[in-house]
Amino acid sequence: MIKNYLKIAWRNLLRNKAHTFINIAGLSIGLACSLLIMLWVQNELSVDAFHKNKSRLYNVYERRYFDHKISGQFRTPGVLADEMKKVLPQVEYAVNATYYEQGTFKAGDKILKLDGAAAGDDFFKMFSYPLLQGTVKAALNSPLSLAISRKMARDFFGSPEAAIGKTIRYENKKDLKITAVFDDVPANASNKFEYVMNWYAFLEENPSSKDWNNNGPYTSIMLRADADPALFEKKITHFLDNYNKSQKKGTFTVELAIQRHDQEYLHGTFEDGKLSAGRIEYVNLFSIVAVFILLIACINFMNLTTARSVKRAREIGVRKVVGAVRSVLIKQFIGESLFVTTLAVAISLILLVLLLPLFNQVTQKQIALPFDQTGFWLKLISLTLITGLVSGSYPALFLSSFNPVTVLKGTLKLEAGTTLFRKGLVVFQFVLSVVLVTATIVVARQMNFIQSRNLGYDRENLIFIPVDGELSSQYDLFKQEALKMPGIQAVSVSGARPTQITSGTVGVDWAGKDPDLRIRFNQSAVGYDYISTLKLKMAAGRDFSKDFPTDTAGYIINETALKRIGYTNPIGKSLTLWDNKGTIIGVVKDFHFDSMHEQINPLIIWLGKNGTYGNLLIRTEPGKTKQALASLETLCKQINPAFPFNYYFSDEEYQKLYRSEQIVGKLANAFAFLAIFISCLGLLGLAMFTAEQRVKEIGIRKVLGASVGSLFNLLSSEFLVLVFIALVIASPIAWYAMNKWLQGFAYHTSIELWMIALSGGMIILIALATVSFQAAKTALINPVKSLRSE
Repeated sequence: MIKNYLKIAWRNLLRNKAHTFINIAGLSIGLACSLLIMLWVQNELSVDAFHKNKSRLYNVYERRYFDHKISGQFRTPGVLADEMKKVLPQVEYAVNATYYEQGTFKAGDKILKLDGAAAGDDFFKMFSYPLLQGTVKAALNSPLSLAISRKMARDFFGSPEAAIGKTIRYENKKDLKITAVFDDVPANASNKFEYVMNWYAFLEENPSSKDWNNNGPYTSIMLRADADPALFEKKITHFLDNYNKSQKKGTFTVELAIQRHDQEYLHGTFEDGKLSAGRIEYVNLFSIVAVFILLIACINFMNLTTARSVKRAREIGVRKVVGAVRSVLIKQFIGESLFVTTLAVAISLILLVLLLPLFNQVTQKQIALPFDQTGFWLKLISLTLITGLVSGSYPALFLSSFNPVTVLKGTLKLEAGTTLFRKGLVVFQFVLSVVLVTATIVVARQMNFIQSRNLGYDRENLIFIPVDGELSSQYDLFKQEALKMPGIQAVSVSGARPTQITSGTVGVDWAGKDPDLRIRFNQSAVGYDYISTLKLKMAAGRDFSKDFPTDTAGYIINETALKRIGYTNPIGKSLTLWDNKGTIIGVVKDFHFDSMHEQINPLIIWLGKNGTYGNLLIRTEPGKTKQALASLETLCKQINPAFPFNYYFSDEEYQKLYRSEQIVGKLANAFAFLAIFISCLGLLGLAMFTAEQRVKEIGIRKVLGASVGSLFNLLSSEFLVLVFIALVIASPIAWYAMNKWLQGFAYHTSIELWMIALSGGMIILIALATVSFQAAKTALINPVKSLRSE
């Protein structure tokens, strides 16, 4: 019997090739899209979930109350971990750590600049980064200890075995001993590093991290197995009260809280000092999109199968006459649905293999096809069964309900409820399509808004060079020689890049300040010609100048800082930063030194000195960047031969601030296109169904003199009505969803009526083009053929 059903299913597929192609194409594309999103979601959920003790690993974060606001951050004092381990019995292990530290290493003739970390000696006891050489106990037990990755060991020494025990030159200042080699950090780790150096060596080079009033490093702890995380969090709420002496109840208070380490990646956004969301919003969003796209594909299957119902009505009538019961017919049609779904799944796997490299490129992931995992195949089988049952259930129930007497007489009529249900499915499809297209337009407009907004400085033709080695002490020589080179307009230096001025302090005082007021100011050390190199605009006063020796005690503030300070005529007025008394020499117009997710904060710029700088800022002449880079590389190798030449473009660094949004925009474009494409297949299915039902009516109308144009309008108008209904339903949904997304930006565009109108217009035109072919084909049928009874 099963063999017979398969034969019938196969013959039906071959007999209706166009119908079969549309049906399987829509289903396979929907399945491939859903599988891609499923793999991406699994990858996102797996980040930091590989640690053996993940249920006991927590990150400590601060909740800060000041300036009538509540904020949150994962940055903490660099001495917090040791103190928590010392005084809190619930803590088994604790480390302070800082990631994405760049270090330059030399062994033999090879010099490499690598991303790394500095961490306490409990690091490898807490986190599951397997050691290939060395022991956990000795890995970071000395200020001269260094743990390196398998890749770094290969690059310098050929193998992990050859690297252990060797010395390697760090920053051309000291020799470190390789005490451990760990396996390469997995792709699903949130923090990437090629080496880990001892924490106390880091503190020697960064003494400010020893201050309880300063924040920068991360603090991670591993609770004992019997510790209650909720009770522990309550216990540490006011832990800093005895250490941070700048606290003053009611004006500036810092509380501590904890979050599971494996949850920070997806839940790392603060709202009013509390962890709210983060990337998990995108995970949830695309999970819903995956379900909806698959649902759209299933709806297509229903409509396309039902569209062919008239062709199979007599087959069903004959089967019922010869004794087939409804339950047997339902099983047959469900079986046919599962057969088609299985074919679609096979094709979707081929599409998956072809599309995954491009998908990885867009999402900047390293997702591999898990064909070797049993769980993947079990999920795929489950997906096949669910899709087959969902897409085949309605056609099975519908087709098996035909009355044999009615269908064999050729007088099959469908109930109004049946038609209404099918049209409702098409409306649902186009509601989703309109929402996705609107989302695409809004995301694109916001990205364009970000790109075209005046940042307050010119990010074009601006290059950053890290201050390494001799570039710090020889900066004056570097600047003097660089300005002689062709293609270079200006040179300056700063502690932070203009896209990453994140360092902040409340240690600011001025004349007339309320002693109970605590305001957080961002701050950065800069060199001479900083204002002109960035092409910042001055609202008052001037830039730092060597003509004024007192500028070493001078400050430049931005307009937002001036508003908070409250000076009417600020030039020459007193200002104190970290007990360093000085005067305001200039007010720079507000510029964006963080992403547009954040408001422009008060900023203080001060004249630094050697050791306080991290980046050289080079302004090149338009069209001469390549020539300038070649000259700069030669100069750096002359002054700083022990370090590789590295540079970064300001516009590229700015783009990195919106990497997630750019990925979302690209995915939204792709999903909107797929949703429209699959929905139009569904509309084509309904057009085919209507044509089947009204073929004799059209024949009669033509005999009575109806023109082809009037018949075309008759057939296409009802489909356009469905699209208009979808547009009405989708408009408020799209507006609400995208308005909520835009609220995540402190500076954003607005949703305007034309955006929804444009998406609706696009959908209407595409829908009209879809039904036009079938409507025209039906209107042109010879009435002699359409009115023939046999």
